[in-house]
Amino acid sequence: MQTEFQITTTGAGLYEFTQDVSAFIRSQTANTGVLTLFVRHTSCSLLIQENAHPDVQTDLQAYFSRLVPPSTDPSMKYLRHTMEGPDDMPAHIKAAMMPVFLTIPISAGRLVLGTWQGIYLFEHRDRPHTRSVFGHISP
Repeated sequence: MQTEFQITTTGAGLYEFTQDVSAFIRSQTANTGVLTLFVRHTSCSLLIQENAHPDVQTDLQAYFSRLVPPSTDPSMKYLRHTMEGPDDMPAHIKAAMMPVFLTIPISAGRLVLGTWQGIYLFEHRDRPHTRSVFGHISP
């Protein structure tokens, strides 16, 4: 069982799509198994993260922005891949540091997530994008 999730972003940040994934799981006949999610881009990531307090997402974005600033920052002058904008190569670096796939168990027809856990696409580019996340359920 496979599907593709389209996530429209408005710029850098975390975009929760737990509800979409849960709806897909409910539409399937599999009661147990494993869901694999894979993002088909090189400048964003996937995360399972707290979804109860928005400050968590704000702080994560701020941390990674400090850790890997735009290529216009003097500390990043060593970067060579800058022709696609000052956010491009830093986005690739962030994506290399974070997961691009997730594996989540399914039990009793539901995702096995903790109480405060949500599934997020972490957009690392400043411009809006439509991101594709491929989902596959294995027995």
